[in-house]
Amino acid sequence: MPRKFKSGEWVTVKGKLTSPKMQVIKNVPQKKSIFGLVDNDTYLECVWYKNGERNSKVFHQNNLIKMIETGRLFKTFKTNPKLSLT
Repeated sequence: MPRKFKSGEWVTVKGKLTSPKMQVIKNVPQKKSIFGLVDNDTYLECVWYKNGERNSKVFHQNNLIKMIETGRLFKTFKTNPKLSLT
């Protein structure tokens, strides 16, 4: 099966509205227990951050969809500086 995603691409879990925005880290080899074959192309390690904590998990590439929106894993908030004339 050909690879669908490259390292660094932004993905989310297919069919779940509350799934986090994740970044693909690398392809992970998985050993098939039936024949002892190693599959290098279909499993991906993804990373996301929740409440400042790093989480990672291995997903099958058919369970993920590519996100059009790219960007940072952390949200940054710009605050307007308060000016004082005193």
